[in-house]
Amino acid sequence: MCGILAVLGCGDESQGKRVHVLELSRRLKHRGPDWSGLHQVADNYLCHQRLAIIDPASGDQPLYNEDKSVAVAVNGEIYNHEELRERLSGHRFRTGSDCEVIAHLYEEHGESFIDMLDGVFSFVLLDARDHSFIAARDAIGVTSLYIGWGIDGSVWISSEMKGLNDDCEHFEIFPPGNLYSSKEKCFKRWYNPPWFSEVIPSVPYDPLRLRSAFEKAVIKRLMTDVPFGVLLSGGLDSSLVAAVAARHFAGTKAAKRWGTRLHSFCVGLEGSPDLKAAKEVADHLGTVHHEFNFTVQDGIDAIEDVIYHIETYDVTTIRASTLMFQMSRKIKALGVKMVISGEGADEIFGGYLYFHKAPNKEEFHQETCRKIKALHQYDCLRANKATSAWGLEVRVPFLDKEFIDEAMSIDPEWKMIRPDLGRIEKWILRKAFDDEEKPFLPKHILYRQKEQFSDGVGYSWIDGLKDHAASNVSDKMMSNAKFIYPHNTPTTKEAYYYRMIFERYFPQSSAILTVPGGPSVACSTAKAIEWDAQWSGNLDPSGRAALGVHLSAYEQDTIAVGGSNKPGPMETVVNGVAIES
Repeated sequence: MCGILAVLGCGDESQGKRVHVLELSRRLKHRGPDWSGLHQVADNYLCHQRLAIIDPASGDQPLYNEDKSVAVAVNGEIYNHEELRERLSGHRFRTGSDCEVIAHLYEEHGESFIDMLDGVFSFVLLDARDHSFIAARDAIGVTSLYIGWGIDGSVWISSEMKGLNDDCEHFEIFPPGNLYSSKEKCFKRWYNPPWFSEVIPSVPYDPLRLRSAFEKAVIKRLMTDVPFGVLLSGGLDSSLVAAVAARHFAGTKAAKRWGTRLHSFCVGLEGSPDLKAAKEVADHLGTVHHEFNFTVQDGIDAIEDVIYHIETYDVTTIRASTLMFQMSRKIKALGVKMVISGEGADEIFGGYLYFHKAPNKEEFHQETCRKIKALHQYDCLRANKATSAWGLEVRVPFLDKEFIDEAMSIDPEWKMIRPDLGRIEKWILRKAFDDEEKPFLPKHILYRQKEQFSDGVGYSWIDGLKDHAASNVSDKMMSNAKFIYPHNTPTTKEAYYYRMIFERYFPQSSAILTVPGGPSVACSTAKAIEWDAQWSGNLDPSGRAALGVHLSAYEQDTIAVGGSNKPGPMETVVNGVAIES
């Protein structure tokens, strides 16, 4: 992922201002170490830090139309750029960059072109003819983006808070699926799918159609001119990504250039559930597998850097980001610049363990809608910034716009977790890839129970974090928490510890407001806590907090099945009973 910074209408055209903007842009250099570019039109500055994935030789940014009256800085990938180039046959392209189509589409269609883009992106486009600009962010918010306003009347737009927080009177998250126009000075939603209004869909489940939609989403993300690989935790989502990528990799341009064996990467504590499962999947798929071990102390030592890069104090996000941050550094050291990952499936299909308690299909569907709408503040933020910290790009096929539309149109009755019918979480996704003749994955991996990333790398990771926080935050500090942090008051020592570090880097009230809050259990929204009375007394984002659901819950009281009080590999614990799936 690249880094963009735009300072627009600041009233200062001096060399001193240009130097200051360049200095701020360098705060984002970790996102794009391959090139730094700046385009100035009067008192408007457009900066870009490039991570070269497509056309490394000539695709430096900002990018322009033929006469350079339109300039654009983009973070992201446009997967249908070749098709769009054909539609723009009357235009002359300067580079092979997938993002150059944006400048020419704007010439042809004005700001109405955005829905034509198939990909993920954040961009700022400057029109020198009238000194106007537009900025936009992709449908779900896979790419990070912030907007701020200076006391001098300027508008600031940056991939990360650290590019604008010192200079803006107020700043906030740029909302996903939205466009901002300098002419109208307001946001307009360009992405309005049926699921966004949370209307209950009724399309019957078609496993082959769902499988086809996902395969298409993965295949388009194999577009690259540099070495890449897949993140493989051994869980369902990343394993499916790896399985589909491995099947279709051989015929790609990347395979012809870099070799036909797919590389896979996994991180975990020694002996963790993820490492064991990932190795088995890698052996099944025949990938070149890279396993990275870390210790709890390694993670604790990285916490400060992680919070600086991820720009949040949310407990769940920091727990998982630390591991991804460490792994990304190792991956980049191997010469890899892009990875494909499995984020988004749990939100779309109700894969988190608390969905076991959804009372009906209506509430199930509405919770998935709420989760997808919030992804830009959690998993997307983690995946984007933890990888970008080391100049690594992450791609997420489950959050493909067309795939989401397909998956969210299915009657949610099919997504409901029904032990009486043998349906565990994400059953419709598992069933779609349950191919007896040509298996995508080993059966027990295909039906492996959900492990949240920060759990699956090894349970002692979270326990170690809690112990470390307790040694740095006293009971007396906690007793005054509501006075020190009146907004999103930390309720645990771990949360208090992260908050202290965050506010050291980002003390502004605007920064504090960018982080979501509210109670959660096992990654639920606050609304879903109402599904089970026990959860209100066990508010923790770990999957193990879903009492009576997770196989290794903090407290469990299973009934013996087949002579054992431990559930088998194809069983799920629901309400304290092991049910064969």
